[in-house]
Amino acid sequence: MGVANEFYNFRNNYNIGPELISSIGQRYRRITTRLNTDFWNTDSSSAHSLYVGSYGRDTAARGISDLDIGFQLPYVHYVKYSGYQSNGQSALLQAVKNSLLNTYNSSKVGGDGQVVVISFTDGITFEILPYFTNTDGSWTFADSNGGGSWRKCNPRAEMDAVQTRNKAVNGNLKALCRMMRVWKDHNSVPMSGALIDALAYQFIENWEYQDKSYAYHDFLARDFLKYLYDLDREKTYWRMPGSGSYVYKSGVFWTKALTDYNIAVEACSMQADDRAAQRRAKWRTVFGTTFPI
Repeated sequence: MGVANEFYNFRNNYNIGPELISSIGQRYRRITTRLNTDFWNTDSSSAHSLYVGSYGRDTAARGISDLDIGFQLPYVHYVKYSGYQSNGQSALLQAVKNSLLNTYNSSKVGGDGQVVVISFTDGITFEILPYFTNTDGSWTFADSNGGGSWRKCNPRAEMDAVQTRNKAVNGNLKALCRMMRVWKDHNSVPMSGALIDALAYQFIENWEYQDKSYAYHDFLARDFLKYLYDLDREKTYWRMPGSGSYVYKSGVFWTKALTDYNIAVEACSMQADDRAAQRRAKWRTVFGTTFPI
């Protein structure tokens, strides 16, 4: 099995397969129906709802990424909760949580200050972000932390930017984002999925093999690890493509990037068929058991 086949099989392992997509879709529709019933007086399973985050950007990896849903609320609720003397944002999130408790029991439904969280026994977690639409296409959402505030984001712009660049680079941007989620998870690297996407988006714009196939995905992983190591250590944030939203560094990631870059250099030097087993062993050190043996 050559490098191209190895990374093609790796892709099949980290991509979210049809059965899981079906299960996710069923839950998404049930959540959306519940919220539409309570906030819009309709039983639609799709209106006012959108996949966002890594799943919306199509950069999620199997078994690693949470499922993020943006749910639009009627503007009257913004007026209502803005009028609270203290932390109307917390009250808004509680209202959304109470709606979901009509469908899911209390052991499943929680929150983290900006989203309502539903955790399922199979390890899949949905995070629901209630929002209000602005005239420029951005969203206003509630942040109950620090006494409460309103914040803005623009997930649609991020999804459009990632999709456009991914098409321009032969699908390699999304592949890189998913691979590096596997790397992050296997090595407990302190990086958010959003930061991986932002940095991968910047990196691949000038990567010399951006239009190549799976046969170059070993170089893709190797060169991105080097890129991570070479980043300015003093920099604390980067900007999300499309929206320009800030995405912050959450810890030291460059030390592990250097360690695995050196392993990747060794793996990339083992192109001969008689070294295939050694090559795969190196990549499994980098990516873990998701990489084919």
